[in-house]
Amino acid sequence: MNTLLQDVRYALRILRKSPAFTAVAILTLALGIGANTAIFSFIDGLFLRSLPVKDPQQLVVFSWTAHARPKLNGHGNYGDCSTQGIRGDCSFSLPFFKTVRAQSSGFSSIAAFAGPLDYDFSGNGPASIAQGQYVSGDFFSTLGVNTVVGRPLGMSDDSPSALPAIVLSYAYWQRAFDGSRSVAGRTVRLNNTPAVIVGVAEPHFTSLTPGNPVDFFMPFSIADRVRSEHWGDGDRTSDPSVWWAVIVGRLKPAVSLVQAQAAATTMFFNETTHGATPILNEADAPAVKLLPAAQGLNGQSMDIAPIFFLLMFAVSLILLIACANVAGLLLARSATRQKEMGLRLALGASRARIVRQLLTESVLLSLIGGALGILLSIWGINAITALFSSGLGAFPFVIGPDWRVLLFTFGIAFAVGILFGLAPALRGSRIDLTPSLKETSSSLHGSIGRWFRLRNALVIAQVAFSIVLLIGAGLLVRTMRNLRNSNPGFDTRNVLLFGINPTAAGYTDRKTERLYNDLQQRFAALPGVISVSYSQNALLSQNTSGDDLHLDGAPPTQSIGTDTLAVGLNFFSTMRIPLLAGRAFNSADFAATAVTTAAEKAAEDAARKPSVPSSSPSSATSATAASFAHVPPVPVIINQTFARTYFPKQDPLGKHIGDTQEEDWSKGSIRDPGYIVIGIAGDTKYARPHSDVGPMMFMPLVGNSAHFELRTAGNPLALVKLVHGIVSAVDDNLPLFDIRTQTEQIAQSLFLDRLMSRLSSFFGVLALVLACIGLYGLLSYEVARRTRELGIRMALGAQQRGLLRLVVGQGIILVLIGAAIGIGGAIGITRFMSALLYGINADDPSTFVGVAILLTIVALAACYIPARRAMRVDPMVALRHE
Repeated sequence: MNTLLQDVRYALRILRKSPAFTAVAILTLALGIGANTAIFSFIDGLFLRSLPVKDPQQLVVFSWTAHARPKLNGHGNYGDCSTQGIRGDCSFSLPFFKTVRAQSSGFSSIAAFAGPLDYDFSGNGPASIAQGQYVSGDFFSTLGVNTVVGRPLGMSDDSPSALPAIVLSYAYWQRAFDGSRSVAGRTVRLNNTPAVIVGVAEPHFTSLTPGNPVDFFMPFSIADRVRSEHWGDGDRTSDPSVWWAVIVGRLKPAVSLVQAQAAATTMFFNETTHGATPILNEADAPAVKLLPAAQGLNGQSMDIAPIFFLLMFAVSLILLIACANVAGLLLARSATRQKEMGLRLALGASRARIVRQLLTESVLLSLIGGALGILLSIWGINAITALFSSGLGAFPFVIGPDWRVLLFTFGIAFAVGILFGLAPALRGSRIDLTPSLKETSSSLHGSIGRWFRLRNALVIAQVAFSIVLLIGAGLLVRTMRNLRNSNPGFDTRNVLLFGINPTAAGYTDRKTERLYNDLQQRFAALPGVISVSYSQNALLSQNTSGDDLHLDGAPPTQSIGTDTLAVGLNFFSTMRIPLLAGRAFNSADFAATAVTTAAEKAAEDAARKPSVPSSSPSSATSATAASFAHVPPVPVIINQTFARTYFPKQDPLGKHIGDTQEEDWSKGSIRDPGYIVIGIAGDTKYARPHSDVGPMMFMPLVGNSAHFELRTAGNPLALVKLVHGIVSAVDDNLPLFDIRTQTEQIAQSLFLDRLMSRLSSFFGVLALVLACIGLYGLLSYEVARRTRELGIRMALGAQQRGLLRLVVGQGIILVLIGAAIGIGGAIGITRFMSALLYGINADDPSTFVGVAILLTIVALAACYIPARRAMRVDPMVALRHE
């Protein structure tokens, strides 16, 4: 320990004697380590941090797999886990959850939850939209989550006879109720249903799924009374073919994961293949898989994971560039310390002692750089979080340095110190004593050639890494430009969007239809409004709906898929989507759709819940068929891609399309009214600007929530206050949400792409700057080392132009070699970015050539200053004896 302290004190004195070198090395390392610490903090917060519950390592989540798609009456997935398409996710029915809870002996406790969903929350000021999650009565006890006010929900609350009760999240309590402790016992209204607040959850518990924050929790028992607009037609509380709940459980200490999984699979297999209504066959091999909850419940983290994995790769290259840069500086500096090392060896120091001293200096440099890097990382974390919040609202993850991040920073700083200090340390311990102790300048540099070639290799490596980063950034920047310039198929200028949810306020379909007509007329009368319409989803809002259809004349088992969008009157003229054939919707189409929708709901209710339990299936079928006897098909407008894909070389107008998504209520004896094509619209992008245009079908909107579109002559945001006033005058229990312009909507949908483009560009430029600093340092050292040679050349008549070519040529050769290596590496690496690109190939030649030219130009600037210094060498001074 005494020897180590002596080495540290000596290292501090050496670093203090070279303040310029020390400052450059520490700042370079701080940038590299700080960038890695910041991005690792996000990786830690997204993927490594434990769930905010008691003993999270004991918690498992249920997921299912099957070889075929189950025949379900309803399916809900709220982003709790990554899905496997139609053949696996973590959604189950409530009857299956109750079966597992009652029969499984491998768990000490089991709970379920579903959501969050949007609900009209009133009773505490103006009505607003809040995120509510259904939970089982044992949810809080299973997770070990307590309350700071009142009590948590219990099994007594999850009873149909219990009064509706809810527990607020801590953040929503602070935001909506100002943290008032008198909130317990207060009555509020959820979708026009009264409920009592019984408690407030602990501050650290926002939800079980990371990135899915919840405003309040409510028991499953009130699901039939507090229904969401996304509810669907199935009975979610008792129908085994409606899957929407996530099941979590705690294993008993004596039960292995394999044993519990086998028992759960047996129950799942029996229910899905031999239950009252089988929804899978034995050959489909339905099974349950138990995953650690922290691994299975990945939530929104999977949406932004590609960004941070890409950035982690980028900052790793930044760190390698920084290491190569500092290693080059130390190699250059070691040449000036040959006499010192030779003297220490002559006085009896061992080579191992010299290596340890030099490594101590490099590790000390790295640790100081790491400490400064932590400060830079805190700034970087705040900056990146602010960028996310500016586009996505409040960032739903807790990001900040913890013990894992600090351990990562210390480990990487120590490893980096060894990495960049090893070559200079070995160089310093392997010198020839006789020439190193001489006083002449030439002797000091007599054995530098091999190590100078290593410095060349370090500069080449920096250039190669920079090329890879710059090419990746260039591809992302061009992707962003392509997305911004892509044609969505409609006019995005001067359109105000906002959502209204009458279903949450207790409106029926008929009342909702009248409400929309009234609001449409009132909005159209506002000054500056050109046209008004509405649709179930706003275009390019990342929300979509779809349907499975059957074309007349096709085999019964053959279905086609299409996107669907329910729209209001004047939708196509408001959004300026061209009609290529046929006509737009009129009032008669909406009236006919309302009749058909009502008949479909009545027929489904009659088939699923016959009034006479002993009635035969044939009598139920007859009654259902009679209700469809005079129901007209729903008029629809298809887009050009739909017509080209499913009606090639024929006129789609007047064609009938069947609906195969609804359950076959009477085992094939009832023909659904289906749809009839009345028009063909131009292609338009639906969910995101990235998406390719696919088959799409528009239909009249009857009931449900809607997003209004107001096309204006001027700034759309100037009408927001007037719109609020109109809606409040009609019904002050109708909250508005998602208020923005269409251009803001598009900007939000492109936010992650824009963020990735900006961050990758920043790190690319940082890599370029570090590489150029390394190139500048190499050439500056070379000029200083060859001062005597340059003086002789000038004394013999060499021109300044020749010296300029000599110095700059050496730098450009290194740049060209590094660029060639970097381009070769980028060709292989950028292939993994293909999924992130739009309108450009991963091996786009113009991007590769453009980056190479940019790097060459910047490198010329870095070479010029040392070259100018070489041109100004005074031959008389250079030829003097030291």
